[in-house]
Amino acid sequence: MSFVSAEHFSYAKDWEWENFSPKEMACQGTGRLFVSIYFLDLLQELRRTLDTPLTVSSGYRSPEHNQRVSSTGTDGPHTTGKAADILCHGRNAYALMDAALKLGFTGIGVQQKGPLPRRFIHLDALTVDDEMVRPTVWSY
Repeated sequence: MSFVSAEHFSYAKDWEWENFSPKEMACQGTGRLFVSIYFLDLLQELRRTLDTPLTVSSGYRSPEHNQRVSSTGTDGPHTTGKAADILCHGRNAYALMDAALKLGFTGIGVQQKGPLPRRFIHLDALTVDDEMVRPTVWSY
């Protein structure tokens, strides 16, 4: 599986995913970017399928940033470059989960409690090779 990192993008025109920017996919703690091309392709296809904007609240996370913000420590799904959290709720969350399952996302985490800014759907494209055993769909 191929990955992209910040050094691959000397110009904005090199970025192939029209509805997502390198900045929104980069680690919020370090600014580093490391994302699976396959995952970005899936995310772009999800955007096309739903025909509605998708707001990424968290994309790639460096191991040290993930340690600070997640219970998964230094090696959670976001550290693989194959995961993102998408802000959504209600019917939009249901439609997103339905489409994500059909497109082949392998991990879907549902956080729909609390105030609206904190409601999201986690999506990932982890495989057995990633050595992360977890259910396909779970709630927080």
